[in-house]
Parts: sequence; C-alpha cells; structure tokens
Amino acid sequence: MGKSEPVTGYHEIIQMPGGRLQSERLPHEHFNVFLRGEACKRTASYLRRDFFKIGLVIGSGKLHYADRTIEIEDHALVFYNPQVPYSWEAISETQAGYFCLFKEEFISTAKEGIQESPLFKKDENPVFFLDDEQFVFIDKIFRKMLKELESDYIHKYDLMRHYTYLILHEAMKMKPVKSSFKYINASNRIALLFTELLERQFPVDSAEQPLQLKTPQDFAGRLSVHVNHLNRAVKEVKGKSTSQIIADRVASEAKSLLKFTENNVAEIAYGLGFEHASNFNTFFKKHTGTTPKSFR
Repeated sequence: MGKSEPVTGYHEIIQMPGGRLQSERLPHEHFNVFLRGEACKRTASYLRRDFFKIGLVIGSGKLHYADRTIEIEDHALVFYNPQVPYSWEAISETQAGYFCLFKEEFISTAKEGIQESPLFKKDENPVFFLDDEQFVFIDKIFRKMLKELESDYIHKYDLMRHYTYLILHEAMKMKPVKSSFKYINASNRIALLFTELLERQFPVDSAEQPLQLKTPQDFAGRLSVHVNHLNRAVKEVKGKSTSQIIADRVASEAKSLLKFTENNVAEIAYGLGFEHASNFNTFFKKHTGTTPKSFR
C-alpha cells in the first residue's frame, strides 16, 4: 500500500456552489467544504488521505473502509479517519450531499469529549444512517458551512469549527451512552497501553517498514513489564490472550491488503513481519481457513 497522499497532491475535481469546479484541497486554514456530485459518481482510489473528512451522503453506493465494505442507501453521515484507507463505489446515478475536509490542527483545541467522537475511533463503524429529522439537521449545517465559506466574515473559520463540533456531537448522540473510561487498576492501564502500541503500527504501508512489535515479548519489553504480567492483564481486561489479539489484528490487516492493494503476497508477508511468504501463508490459512491467493 502506498503512503498517504498529501493534500497538496490530491486533485480530485469537486463541484462547488454555483456549478464551478475545484480541486479537493485545503487552504492554509486547514478546512474546506464541498458539494458531492459528479466526482462521487466515479470510483475513487483506495488509499489513505492526509486529512479528516465528514460526508453527508445522498445516494447509494459501497464504502470500502479498511477491510470492510459498507453498503449505503439514501442518506448517511460518514466519518473518515486519515489512518484508515477507503474508497467509494457509486451505485445510484444520483450522488449528492456535501463533505468537509480538515486537518487535526483544525480541531486540536476541541473540548474534552471530542476525542470520543467517530473521527477518532478507527475500529468502529464510520457510517450513521439518518432518519428524516437527523438528515434535515445535518443538511442545514452543511448549507450554512457553504454559505459562510463564501462570505468575507473574518471569523468564518471559527464558525466552521463550531459547525463541525455540532455534527460530531449529533453523531455522538446517535450512539449508546458510554461512561468515560478511567483506569480502574493496573491491569486496565497495561491493557490500554498494549492496545495503543499495537494499533500504532497500523495500517502497514510497505515491506520497507515491517512490523516491529510482533510477539507478547516484544510488547512486554517496550512496556517494561514481565511478559507474564502483560498476558495476565490483557486476558483479564480483554478476555483474550495477548497472542490471539496480535494475531487477529495482523490477520485483519492482511485481508485488507489482499483485498484492496496490488501488493504481491510476498510483499504483504514482509510488511507484516514474516520472514518468508510460506510462513505467512500458513498463518493466514490457520486464521481464515483459506490461502492468501484464494482469498484475493
């Protein structure tokens, strides 16, 4: 899989208010908003972008997100994380709606709680299907964004930030309320640090930068704890062994790379930390029931 494509090099043509066209890019304020339209009728490349994205989708299609494919019909609110590769495959002729793009700096001053929003949850479903009332509310916010962005109001980007917060909070209200996570004991803390270290290695970009932490011993060494202590903590909190969690995550990444990239099996194997493609083949068949070639 290639590196994230920089914003300055991302030249997808987007329909703007008034019918004019503009390349999908960000100004120095780290925020921009567009109409969906003709560009979304084409199949976009499967890759990671260099920015966060929130889209109000009107129309049907398939969102290929990490190793999942999510079918969307009619109205949906979609959150895109720059660490997760994705592409859009249009189905219906009608493709409308809006999307906004922004860098993390744009919302880095967000109040506590925004980190729990869909923007920062890479492993959760990024799609929220809207009822009529929710659609009208989100649609109105995007309309306000477009209008204000065209204005000469000197504080318009502050307004954009507040509009973005409104969308985030509306999505958070659609999900079941979860109590804020707190360290209950040392096991919780170690399990959380282990999960953060594991996820920080993904997505895998190329065989030139393979996984460095591959075994429970590797993670224990990085966390400066005994491997038995790590295993007990992870098992207590996660309900699975450390080895199983690592293997499940590697298998998930392998499926994503096989499905959405043109890298050969050997390149994928090396990128995931396997010295030989044959070892990867054995691992993949054990965890999926099929060979990498058959899966692809």
